[in-house]
Amino acid sequence: MEGTFRRYPIGIQDFEQLRNNKYIYVDKTALIYQLVSTNTVYFLSRPRRFGKSLLISTLEAYFLGKKELFNGLDMEQLEKDWTVYPVLHIDFSGSKYMEAESLRASINVQLLLWENVYGRQEGEDTFSLRLEGIIRRAYEQTGQQVVVLVDEYDAPMLDSNNNHELQHEIRGIMRDFFSPLKKSGKYLRFLFLTGISKFSQMSIFSELNNLQNVSMSDNYSTICGITEQELLTQMKIDVEQMAQANDETYEEACAHLKKQYDGYHFSKSCVDVYNPFSLINAFAQKSYENYWFSTGTPTFLIELLQQMNFDIRLLDRMDAKPEDFDKATDCLTDPIPVLYQSGYLTIKGYDPDFQLYTLAYPNKEVRKGFIESLMPAYVHLPARENTFYVVSFIKDLRIGHLEECLERLKSFFASIPNKLNNKEEKHYQTIFYLFFRLMGQYIDVEVDTAIGRADAVVKLQDTIYVFEFKVDGTPEEALTQINSKKYAIPYQ
Repeated sequence: MEGTFRRYPIGIQDFEQLRNNKYIYVDKTALIYQLVSTNTVYFLSRPRRFGKSLLISTLEAYFLGKKELFNGLDMEQLEKDWTVYPVLHIDFSGSKYMEAESLRASINVQLLLWENVYGRQEGEDTFSLRLEGIIRRAYEQTGQQVVVLVDEYDAPMLDSNNNHELQHEIRGIMRDFFSPLKKSGKYLRFLFLTGISKFSQMSIFSELNNLQNVSMSDNYSTICGITEQELLTQMKIDVEQMAQANDETYEEACAHLKKQYDGYHFSKSCVDVYNPFSLINAFAQKSYENYWFSTGTPTFLIELLQQMNFDIRLLDRMDAKPEDFDKATDCLTDPIPVLYQSGYLTIKGYDPDFQLYTLAYPNKEVRKGFIESLMPAYVHLPARENTFYVVSFIKDLRIGHLEECLERLKSFFASIPNKLNNKEEKHYQTIFYLFFRLMGQYIDVEVDTAIGRADAVVKLQDTIYVFEFKVDGTPEEALTQINSKKYAIPYQ
């Protein structure tokens, strides 16, 4: 096993490059065959770095008839015909769209590339007319229907999310560009769009009423990401190498990976899905780090939570109705759809009687990363110092230095900006919640503010600490409450 060399596709989103250079590929081609054989117009929403671009690239290779790339995969046995289709593939993730002209230039360059192949007629002077002409001529010149693949369709809108005037202009450009897709239906063999935001929220596909959204479909819930079965079969050797590198048993490595990177669900009955970006990076580095979260800080989301005075303690577990996932993103009044689509929350349960989804953090990596990002918004300290306070607090607790622990807590709270109304109990509760939730990444911590339970419980190897917090009360009152309500009894 030590001599087994594995090539991990970090940063590789091209299926042909991946297969020709013998990178690891978790076989999704049976699901892809089901997709292309069932319907013709699809939309799929997934968080960033979850394999959407690789899926698009795999579809492109399939429709271009590159049979040799599928040797040894499920598709090799499933597909018999291997018809070659003209493919129009556009990826909006390659640029930043901080002004409308950037989007126009990007679309124009892509149209020119296609026109070099299929030509352009006089009078085709708008994006919609040019795309319509390209699709028609591609069909006429090849004798085959056209495949249109659109990756990260919503990137231009997400880049301009804080600028409503620019957002309106960009949406108009996108509506014009995509408008031929509905009336070109007889020329289309397959249309597939991916993004983070659901297409209904962006109001640029009003004419595409035949677009099938499979984002929350049980049938395709695992088409991106890695399931536990795939991990334990197709990637068993990687888990074994991970265990060896970290001086763990195979079972311990499985449990560690599950806690750190598993836990995503994209439908009512979806099996657990691992974050593929984090898993592949962990195997490559042989280390349990926060890979996915380190690639982008959710600044926009944190500002949104603060503007709405959202109780962030609810993020541990909250209910959502089906319509909550479809709220328009151009006028946000609820952060839940964005938190879910961005991958910071995921489905943890579904109640069919009330048609309610239960949402929560997917795993340890996301919870820790998000809480560390939230800390500076509520405490006037750099992120590094927040973690330092927490780790030092734990070290003092382990050796029983309670006075030092309390001094650290005082220093921590002294950093709260004076402009805040520090008499608001909710603000104190939020900061305590963040502090102890961050502690929970290193030791066993329960945080519960329900009546009849302690505000926080910290479990060490040989000691358990019960905490009760008072805004205007005294230490004696807090201790009396702990004893009178017998908060410690469950831990005796």
